[in-house]
Amino acid sequence: MTKHVAVLMGGWSAEREVSLNSGAACADGLERAGYQVTRVDVGRDVADVLARLRADVAFNALHGRFGEDGTLQGVLELLQIPYTHSGVLASALAMDKDRAKTVMASAGVPVAEGVVVNRADAAKAHPLTPPYVLKPVCEGSSVGILIVREGQEHPPQELTREDYPHGELLLCEKYIEGRELTCAVIDGKPTDIIDIVPANGWYDYHAKYAAGGSIHKLPAVLSPSVYHFVQHSALKAHHSLGCRGVSRADFRFDDRPGGTGELVCLEVNTQPGMTRTSLVPELAAYAGLSFDELVSWMVEDASLNR
Repeated sequence: MTKHVAVLMGGWSAEREVSLNSGAACADGLERAGYQVTRVDVGRDVADVLARLRADVAFNALHGRFGEDGTLQGVLELLQIPYTHSGVLASALAMDKDRAKTVMASAGVPVAEGVVVNRADAAKAHPLTPPYVLKPVCEGSSVGILIVREGQEHPPQELTREDYPHGELLLCEKYIEGRELTCAVIDGKPTDIIDIVPANGWYDYHAKYAAGGSIHKLPAVLSPSVYHFVQHSALKAHHSLGCRGVSRADFRFDDRPGGTGELVCLEVNTQPGMTRTSLVPELAAYAGLSFDELVSWMVEDASLNR
């Protein structure tokens, strides 16, 4: 019997547009693969909608708060609907960047030096000696990230805005110069590694999702020892947080001449983007897994985790 898959997308987080693009691509791929698909633009009545649909599996293509932080996963658990990606605890833990770093570090994954600060305090004085990065504790897709460069006299004053939308707690981390690397875990195995080169500036929201926003070098040109270490760290991070299905770990590597040689894991994304410019589909394709095969495997894997 053909499985009925509810593809959950949209929502109301800062990453709504990315989620709509991911969801549409996944729904198209599942339809091509022969599944019965219902596309759901998620609202606060999602529990009622899903109860009426009676889908066999939920493909969670939401990004950001509510959809990626364990909240929707709890709803799906209550409704007894199998769903893609990580469960309640792993989703909530990975979404909280500071707590995720603590868990990963205890498992031996290298992470950046950092401290959690209140937004008002971060606006008054530098929490760390520049250069450093300020990022919302619970956002994704580089939403709300601010880079404070060496020699910058004052902290970013946009933090004082009354309508600041990213919460009161920020993670302040030492800025690591160098390369942006990413490695996924699919079906319990690390993929190859992409070296991401932004077209302009740093790997911000535009560089991630706009066509031509970045160049992806696959496989990344690294020494065998570094390549293996990144793959091993991605797998270790995946397991330490309790992830399942697909995840993606992002790294910074300072291999500049005269650089520090530092390599750190920035975060683990439990629901990586699935747009046409996204990294996980590219990594899967390099391993011989087409987009339609990837999303089909995700649905079947979710069914096994019921």
